[in-house]
Amino acid sequence: MTNFAAPCPVVRTSEDGLALSRIVAGMWRMGEWQMSPQQRLAFIEQCLELGVSSFDHADIYGGYGVETLFGEALALQPSLRERMQIVSKCGIKLISPARPAHTIQHYDTTAAHITASVDNSLKALGTTHLDLLLIHRPDPLMDFDEIAETFESLRAAGKVRHFGVSNFSRHQFECLHRRVPLATNQVEFSPLHLAPMFDETFDGLQDKGVAPMIWSPLAGGRLFGDDAATVPLRAKLRQVAAETGRSFTSVVFAWIMQLPSRPIPLTGSGRIEAIREAVEATRFTLTRQQWFEILRAARGHEVA
Repeated sequence: MTNFAAPCPVVRTSEDGLALSRIVAGMWRMGEWQMSPQQRLAFIEQCLELGVSSFDHADIYGGYGVETLFGEALALQPSLRERMQIVSKCGIKLISPARPAHTIQHYDTTAAHITASVDNSLKALGTTHLDLLLIHRPDPLMDFDEIAETFESLRAAGKVRHFGVSNFSRHQFECLHRRVPLATNQVEFSPLHLAPMFDETFDGLQDKGVAPMIWSPLAGGRLFGDDAATVPLRAKLRQVAAETGRSFTSVVFAWIMQLPSRPIPLTGSGRIEAIREAVEATRFTLTRQQWFEILRAARGHEVA
């Protein structure tokens, strides 16, 4: 693999949006990493050394526990907060011992729930503000006007600086974006989940000048599995990795970031080498032929 030197670049999500590192460290599995607070701190410091300054959370991650784990680590070195951007999400209510009042898993995008969720996240993380807050899932009962007013209230209170959504359709995004500026739409995308490329999600965001965030860019690890259906795709990715002298993982991240909507992919690993391979993807560009060869292998047919 190429020698790593320069740090991960920074990208602005939109004209009025915030600046995030081009690769974002996803924290949703942190509770599974079996790290001590000091080990968590060391991991955060290593990410920052690579230029990965943005950390993605949600209130529900780890059964409502991951933000606390991150906050415990950050409390060991509070000055690191000035060097990072913290993203969190709210709007899903899970049945959990941590939330005994929840009797059914459901969505809640009311002003009261969003505000309470932000206060809980700030306390757990040990910070005075979130850099970016996302509505985690579209809620059939969501009131766009109420959400917009709640966002503006949180901004005025200094609790949240920027706002966005996650898993929203193009139309849902634009309905809320007309009422309050949204910095991003975080969606699932990978060579094994191509829907946003063809359902107008990416086209609509590119039209608005808004960069999507990407969760599960490695398809939850399925790209490394032994599923017979993905053999041609894995073979093509290995071939392009050999042609470029980069790692398999780097090629996947580079393929995603080559889209003109400027996707910002999340990692999901507690291994710093995995973060490093993602950052390496910011250092090279695939040829158009290589890019379409991967798309063909992913779809199983030529473009029409």
